[in-house]
Amino acid sequence: MSEAVAAPPAVNPVEPFLRTERMPHIWCPGCGIGTTVNCFARALLQAKLDLDKVVIVSGIGCTGRVAGYVRLDSVHTTHGRAIPFATGLKLANPELHVVVYSGDGDLIAIGGNHFIHAARRNVDLKVICLNNFIYGMTGGQMGPTTPISAISTTSPYGCFEQPFNLPYLAESSGAVYVARWTSYHVRQLTHAMTEIFRKKGFCFIEVIIPCPTLYLRRNRLGDGLEAMQYFKERSVVRHGANTKEVGIGFQSEIVVGKFVDVERPTFLECLNDQLARTLEVQYTGCGGAHALD
Repeated sequence: MSEAVAAPPAVNPVEPFLRTERMPHIWCPGCGIGTTVNCFARALLQAKLDLDKVVIVSGIGCTGRVAGYVRLDSVHTTHGRAIPFATGLKLANPELHVVVYSGDGDLIAIGGNHFIHAARRNVDLKVICLNNFIYGMTGGQMGPTTPISAISTTSPYGCFEQPFNLPYLAESSGAVYVARWTSYHVRQLTHAMTEIFRKKGFCFIEVIIPCPTLYLRRNRLGDGLEAMQYFKERSVVRHGANTKEVGIGFQSEIVVGKFVDVERPTFLECLNDQLARTLEVQYTGCGGAHALD
């Protein structure tokens, strides 16, 4: 009687995208960052991109460590400067798919100026912002997305500063694609990531994730599993919603969906068009009878 042949071990389709030699990762149990990385890898598979032309750029913070764990060309930049680095990469090599993957503190607080101007210019970047409502890596301080009345290390009696509504900020600055999902909405998030890989221009996805160690514990909101239950029960899908009306309050409903999907020329397209018109003027101004081909 012949011996049974053992089946080869199953391979997680995400594993080829990870630098497994750098595992285990530094993220806390229940943190939503790892879930979004799974979505990101699956979106890369679905988009069928040439991975040699995909670059991921991040700043400092918990989410900033994604660049070090993903097996792609990656740049781990200084705090708040992910978008300027990414802009330089895109302008130097327009064939690259440049992804900025960082947190709310890095992108919207320290890097807020870069965020609004890259959106205004419609630089062809795919910006994925993981929002856990605080500065996670540096001690749980209040940030620009901390909801009013939420407790942090720097707002022990509750936050009183009006937080940014990130989808509204992105749209009003000029982003051509704006969406929000939570780390519970894995299929929708994967689909959104796949969409931005196929779209030109400044694309922005906000992902609401839990920080069990600091934000949830300090605000007595339970653990990571309870956060997933909250995201499931209190999220409301409203595609095309007015971004002015999708702000998030403390323990409020979370409006999710794709809010903006429009077309306008990218920064490079406008730059090349301006250069062509400038050269045409110079050519005809020097006695040329016809415009440049």
